[in-house]
Amino acid sequence: MIPVNTPVLGPREKELLARCIDTGWISSEGPFVAEFEAATARAVDRRFGVAVSSGTAALDVAVSALGIGPGDEVILPAFTIISCAAAVVRAGAVPVVVDADPVTWNMDVARIEEKITPKTRAIMAVHIYGLPVDMRPLMALAEKHGLKVIEDAAEMLGQTYGGQPCGSFGDVSVLSFYPNKQVTTGEGGMVLTDDSALADRSRSFRNLCFEPGRRFVHHHLGWNYRMTNLQAAVGLAQLERLADTVRRKRAMGRRYAENLSAVPGIQLPLAGTDQAENIYWVFGVVMADDGRLDAEAVMARLGDHGIGTRPFFWPMHLQPVFRKMGFFTGESNLVNNSCVEFSIIFYTSKSIR
Repeated sequence: MIPVNTPVLGPREKELLARCIDTGWISSEGPFVAEFEAATARAVDRRFGVAVSSGTAALDVAVSALGIGPGDEVILPAFTIISCAAAVVRAGAVPVVVDADPVTWNMDVARIEEKITPKTRAIMAVHIYGLPVDMRPLMALAEKHGLKVIEDAAEMLGQTYGGQPCGSFGDVSVLSFYPNKQVTTGEGGMVLTDDSALADRSRSFRNLCFEPGRRFVHHHLGWNYRMTNLQAAVGLAQLERLADTVRRKRAMGRRYAENLSAVPGIQLPLAGTDQAENIYWVFGVVMADDGRLDAEAVMARLGDHGIGTRPFFWPMHLQPVFRKMGFFTGESNLVNNSCVEFSIIFYTSKSIR
């Protein structure tokens, strides 16, 4: 069976994990956490990194650190993982969705401004599957309207936009280190910023908002979202191989494209834009909406041949949990996200050569 992804772990990970065990530093107090934060921040040209327990945790922390709460609106893509909208909802704010570009699958930046209201506080830009959001006009729009920008670069460590690292845009950015990412810590994530006050607030929120000098007196509610020294050790070893991982994923993506280019009735991922070459975090395939191919049937047949796949993200405005909560009741006009019903993903796994 070829799984959707298998992380590559080697001698360097074992060496650093053994060092944790030998020294007894296995908790979040260990020295590898700060080293991993600093190394990741350097990799994406940020001043500060705050390691947390997952990419979802990073979104929670980022939204809270920006002070987003009840009465606020946050604009984000309709086509993304639920963690993005959930972080906004958990903060008491309202997620407002923008449709996807049918070619890049990222949010259609040209449609953001029509969603801005006096309640809008931030735009959450989520890079999807391998190509970055068109950040230059998005950043200009945020500056024009005085909005914060949260950049979700969970899938995009090692990618660039116009030569600038993904993860370096906006007021705050987030990464995920889940096993299917370019760098994994098993579970884990990071908040990145150039603002020292935002970094301090992020550190507080990830650590139950303990007060300096009066540890058990709390003025805010935070989370136990800390990353362990064991996780950070793995992340440091992974980060050393990031450039090679990106080269391999791009090579595998090109190989998929070459071998699938003659198959009728499917849309392959765009190889690149004016601003970026596809990093092929995953290799998405969209089935033509003509009844010739059914995504579920294709996935089942591939599974019979030992090839793992998964469906695309299900769009936010169609999520039953949000509909029950009263969100997105007026969003039936979104059209491009209907492609998810006819789409599948092949992972460009790090382990497949």
